[in-house]
Parts: sequence; C-alpha cells; structure tokens
Amino acid sequence: MLDAQKIRHDFPILSRQINGKPLTYLDNAATTQKPRQVLEALTRYYSQSNANIHRGIHTLAEEATAAYEAVREHAARFIHAPSSRSIIFTRNATEATNLFANAWGRANLKAGDQILLSEMEHHSNLVPWQLIAKATGASLAFIPITDDGRLRLEELSRWLTPRTKLVAITQMSNVLGTINPVQEIAARAHAVGALVLIDGAQSVPHLPVDVQRLGCDALAFSAHKMLGPTGVGVLWARETLLESMDPFLGGGEMISDVQLTSSTWNEIPWKFEAGTPNIADVIAFGEALAYLERLGMEQVRAHEVELTRYALEQLGRIEGLTLYGPSDGAVRGGAVSFNLDGLHPHDVGTVLDAEGVAVRAGHHCAKPLMRRLGVAATARASFYIYNTKDEVDRLAEAIRAAQAFFARPARAAVK
Repeated sequence: MLDAQKIRHDFPILSRQINGKPLTYLDNAATTQKPRQVLEALTRYYSQSNANIHRGIHTLAEEATAAYEAVREHAARFIHAPSSRSIIFTRNATEATNLFANAWGRANLKAGDQILLSEMEHHSNLVPWQLIAKATGASLAFIPITDDGRLRLEELSRWLTPRTKLVAITQMSNVLGTINPVQEIAARAHAVGALVLIDGAQSVPHLPVDVQRLGCDALAFSAHKMLGPTGVGVLWARETLLESMDPFLGGGEMISDVQLTSSTWNEIPWKFEAGTPNIADVIAFGEALAYLERLGMEQVRAHEVELTRYALEQLGRIEGLTLYGPSDGAVRGGAVSFNLDGLHPHDVGTVLDAEGVAVRAGHHCAKPLMRRLGVAATARASFYIYNTKDEVDRLAEAIRAAQAFFARPARAAVK
C-alpha cells in the first residue's frame, strides 16, 4: 500500500494552515496538488532551457524540443499506446474532446446518424457533441442510469444500433465515482460499426489505463488532475483516425507547406498542434507521470479503494446525510458526493472551509445528472494519493460542525 504520510512531504502546499487549521485538501476531482518534482521542473525549464521548440537549431531550442517530445513518448507509455505519434497535446481534456468532435465529427457524421452518450456525462463530453449534432444533423441518445448511479447496460442494445456512429462516455464519473465497463461497451459498439471515445479525465489519474486492452478509439485526459500543471491535456486516438482527420486549428508548425491560397499539413501528431505549445507545463507533466509510475497505478488504485470504502462508512453514519453513487467502494472512484438535509451545498462548503477542509460544492459541470438525481447541487469530497483516513475523519467532524452551526437558533435582532 502507499505511504500517504511519506508522500505528503513532497507536496509543499499540504503544510498550509487554513483558518488556523491544517489544510485537508479533498477537491482532487477538480485539480490535484503538485509535488516539488513538478514545481522544480517548471523552474528548471525557465531558468536553463527556455526556448521555442521544433524550429530552432541552437542548443536551448534543441534541449527544449527533446524534453517536450520525451513527454509525448512518456504519455504514450503511460496509457500503453502503440506509438507516440498518436499523442496530441492540448490545453485540457475538454479541448481534446472538442478537437476530436470537430476534426472527426464534422467530416463523418450526418443526418440520421446517432451519437450515444450517458446521463452521467460531464459538460465537456456533452456540449461538444450537442454542437456537432446541430452542425451535422446527427442525433443524441443517452444510456440511462440506475438510482445508485450505474449504467443500465441491460438497455444498451436498445440504444446501440447500426445508426450509432460514435459512443462518447466517461470511464469514471466525476460526481458519482462510478467506474463504467468501457471495455465491454467498446466491444459492443464496434460490433455495430461505431467508434468509441472515452473521457478519461477522472480515470487516467486514478487507475491503470491501457487503451489497447480497453479497445477504445480515442481517449481524452488532463495533466492537472494527475499531479501535473494546468494548461495541458492529451488526446490519444488511433493513428489511422488521426491520419484521416483534417486539423482543428491552423497556423504555425501544423503545416508541411504553405502557398498563398492553399496549404498541406504536417505529419501527425504535429498537424494538430498549431502555434507555440505550452512547453514548460508539458515538460513538467513528464515529472508527474514519472511520480505516478514510481508509485505504481495499481497501488494508487488500491489506496483509493481503501480510502473510499472508509469514507463511505464514516459518512454513512451521519444522520441526515445522503450519499450518491454506488455503495461499494471497490467499484467506484474516490469522488464522494453528498447532501445534508435542509442545507445548501454551498453553505456546507463554506463551513467546511472554516474548518480547513476543502471540498467542491455545486453542479460539478453535470447539470443533466443533477436533474436525474433530483437535486440542484451536491457537496463533493474527492481523494488522491496524499489523503489519509485521518483526513476523512476531519471531513466527518467538519460535516457535523456544519450541521451544528445551522442548527443554532438565530440571534435576536439588535434594536
């Protein structure tokens, strides 16, 4: 098992005090904290090798190019992609999904075609497909979920038809923690001729992901949710798909030749990376990947299962608290959403912050899912490698403090 206490020494921010109390950071589904190795990589790049990449022939440019492209190779290994040529750097998972939606969707979808999603999708894997459906005439369909937040796979055949050209689905819900059987879904989608894009924003940071074993056709994920800097995302897609797609953005670097009235495109992956990329943060992302590899993704997952089970047990004992998602911590990730009777999640989050506990409160960019659950919003605690059972206990104590605070009688007005 991971030694979370030892790991915490690598994260400077975790030594902070919030409102005079130790920081208990439980907002990892939104973004994770960064180890000193990542922070030092940013400083090292800017202080020693800062230069634009690919086009320069001087030493700094060659150093920066080599470091940047080494992370492309690293990212490919991390998800077991056959080749680094299929790794496209973007700003985030949202941009990665939009890239695929526009570059593949606009060219391949038409009226009468169907895009199959689920009721638990994040807006970043919903809104892009709404836009593409509107532009192409394709329709949207949705795999429904059960009351405990699982896909109704027994109804998949009803929705998965020869009209289905793409299934775009999250591997792990950012609200429910549900881990979807994407390998099975991909096999069934391919049987009717559909492609499969996986939203891996929550799964790639938390469990082993092998795109070849999963059988998907594309995968999107973000660096900042797995110890890396903000501003870096990854789209992986099968090389044959990328070769067939036109660029999403035009400009420098993504071209082979430019005439006044026409251009030809660069090879993949560079034909999808127009302009100066986020060089420093991509290089620092390499340190995040190395950190997780040293821990081992199987161990990362095991730690999260243990912590999530403990959290579900402790929070389940709090009267007036409603949990959302599967009740078994072994089949879900570490995003634990909850509500307290009679209290708005924003009020709960405010009191928890006063106790030094950082959680997320709101609709979590999943408004359709909130409506399916019959709520406007939830509070959400989410765990990662540096969280401990002691912090789960602090969360439970802070929740009880919130209940006690709002149970107090209002003070009489001063006349």
